[in-house]
Amino acid sequence: MSILDVQNLSISFTKYSKGLRQETNQVIHNLNVSINQGEIVAVVGSSGSGKSLLAHAILGLLPSNAAVTGTMYYDGQVLTDERKAKLRGLEIAFVPQSVKSLDPLMKIGRQVQTSVKKKNAVTAQRKIFKKYKLQHLVEKLYPFQLSGGMARRVLVSMAVVSEARLIIADEPTPGLDSEVIKEAEISFRELADNGSGVMIITHDIDFALKVADKIAVFYAGTTVETAPVSDFSGKGENLRHPYTKALWRALPQNEFIPIKGSQPLAGELPKGCPFAPRCEHATKECREEMPAERMIRDGMVRCLYAT
Repeated sequence: MSILDVQNLSISFTKYSKGLRQETNQVIHNLNVSINQGEIVAVVGSSGSGKSLLAHAILGLLPSNAAVTGTMYYDGQVLTDERKAKLRGLEIAFVPQSVKSLDPLMKIGRQVQTSVKKKNAVTAQRKIFKKYKLQHLVEKLYPFQLSGGMARRVLVSMAVVSEARLIIADEPTPGLDSEVIKEAEISFRELADNGSGVMIITHDIDFALKVADKIAVFYAGTTVETAPVSDFSGKGENLRHPYTKALWRALPQNEFIPIKGSQPLAGELPKGCPFAPRCEHATKECREEMPAERMIRDGMVRCLYAT
């Protein structure tokens, strides 16, 4: 059963340019992604592809100059702004990318304890601190007294102890050593096995492949492919979209072949497939029409010629 279903999400921002003229840039367009109960979905893609914006849209944290269209469903019901505000921090937990999200005026232990909803707060906080190798004295510190790695472990701890039904983690692993990353993998897996849905937004494809059930690949503000983790193997023969294949081949442990060109900026998207200017297989049709989503081999792809 789907716990989160995002359908045809588009996000635009209005800003003022020279001469007080208004400009509108669409940064996410026709984006679709879903997460089932007990499932971990990793969202990957280059910077500027819309990964963090998706998280903010789900949580209702976009700025006032954002215009949003499309529909989101949480647990089968439309996720309105009112529901977002009601569920945020209760049923929907967020691990933000910035460690500055911690309350600078509250001691660390108390901040983690406020996230506990079902168990003894102090016991749960101390148990998770032990798991993530945060010493007992850390609970008495303020955020400014933490290193970046310690602060990130605290953020992950808050999401884990919340036992929320939907956890969204935005770049949860930078600054963490391999042992703590392994603990995070185990924790996210335990949350999913207990029925939660988990979305992990990350640049770390290795981490994504270890922890996720499926990978959603973003490019230039939309989902170009969603594939089972098992498809990311060999030389990418089982992958569907040219960008996903190129991304896979670009990894150091694979062929280490760079992708030519660069992702288009918001407001400068091509008329058709956003990847067409960089795709060696692109045709005239690719440049004229945005491909619709298609289901191929238990995965989704936006490509006219994927097989």
